[in-house]
Amino acid sequence: MRLKYLSANHKAGIFSTLALILCLSATVSSADAQYRPGNTELGIILGEPTGISLKLWQTNTTAIDAAVAWSFGSNESVHVHADYLIHSDLEADQGSFMFYYGLGARALLADDPKFGARIPLGLQYIIESTRLSLFFEVAPTFDLVPATKFGVNGGIGVRYFI
Repeated sequence: MRLKYLSANHKAGIFSTLALILCLSATVSSADAQYRPGNTELGIILGEPTGISLKLWQTNTTAIDAAVAWSFGSNESVHVHADYLIHSDLEADQGSFMFYYGLGARALLADDPKFGARIPLGLQYIIESTRLSLFFEVAPTFDLVPATKFGVNGGIGVRYFI
């Protein structure tokens, strides 16, 4: 897929989204003292799509998130995604509560396969004195292949630190 095949509006949308992500990353503070019982989380996500979620922490503020999931909507498909996430601490009396955002890629494996980008935004709460974390996520999507199309994914989930 070459950018010359995208309309001027699509190109402007892509560059505007990238500029917004860069601005957000410059204004969100880093997480200094975060409770986390490990660096690897495994669990489930319920929503669109529904499936298995894996999160690999790289630092106190960054992680790689991935999922293998199933879309039960009108276009039944296997959904695979991987995202690079940046976290920021929010105030919490106990545990660790964070806002996160990032950028990733996704593939929908079906009769009509699709490939595109995701921009996840979410909240995660790590329950103190346990190995559990809860999360809520919304991810605008931008399919690039075979055609350009905007959409949204979202869900809630629970993961266990292994």
